[in-house]
Amino acid sequence: MRIRIVDAFTDRPFSGNPAGVLLLTGADTFPDGSWLQNVALEVNHAETAFAHPLPEGAEADWALRWFTPATEVAMCGHATLATAHVLHTTGIHEGPVRFATRSGVLVATPAADGSVTLDFPTAPLTRVDPPGGLAEALGTEPLTVLDTGPNVGDLLVEVADEKTVHALAPDLKALAAHSERGVIATARAEDPARGYDFVSRCFFPNVGIDEDPVTGSAHTALAPFWSERLGRPRLTGLQASARSGRVRTELRGDRTLLTGRAVTVIEGELLA
Repeated sequence: MRIRIVDAFTDRPFSGNPAGVLLLTGADTFPDGSWLQNVALEVNHAETAFAHPLPEGAEADWALRWFTPATEVAMCGHATLATAHVLHTTGIHEGPVRFATRSGVLVATPAADGSVTLDFPTAPLTRVDPPGGLAEALGTEPLTVLDTGPNVGDLLVEVADEKTVHALAPDLKALAAHSERGVIATARAEDPARGYDFVSRCFFPNVGIDEDPVTGSAHTALAPFWSERLGRPRLTGLQASARSGRVRTELRGDRTLLTGRAVTVIEGELLA
């Protein structure tokens, strides 16, 4: 089986968010979950995507699952983008591809310029009181705290400004107590002339990821939050991790479009 490492939400190698992609082209079902988990642990990136083709007439073209090194997750944007990129660039699938996932059918549409647009469910945001100890765990006082619903499973935390987001050095062990997956910290862009409207960082200690480089699923919550604040359905977010990456978002009611590029960096043979 061919296995690939793809950097997603970037047009340059060694930036964006790396994902493992394993296409089970000859299978009609997934292998045992423990094997999938072991492969994801061996790859040791934020997520590894596994996909197999579905028969003609099914609700989707491919079945898709995502695993961190520690657990299976309900939704992953960057590994979905990476999988669509591999399907498109190898010629295995042409045009829009429908993925059957734990979060429903997700569609990825390639464009002539090499970008891919993901059609994901918009996260339902519910304002909540800041949990006790959150400010101490994050290292700054939250301005607004929202629950992002079951698919995303994070707390979305607005902080004072972009400089605060860049400077965060949270207590990850303490942060793990406050949500199912982790915390999305965000602020308005200091200077939109730089090409982005808001900035974020994502900390997911509960799924074995201290800081995720670029998180598509988080932008299904960031898009409705900032679109309401800024009064525009189309925005660009900068995820200010060490690797960094940008996600273009478009809010369409209960769906959010996420657009980015991807680069295949490593391709090899899985022997196990």
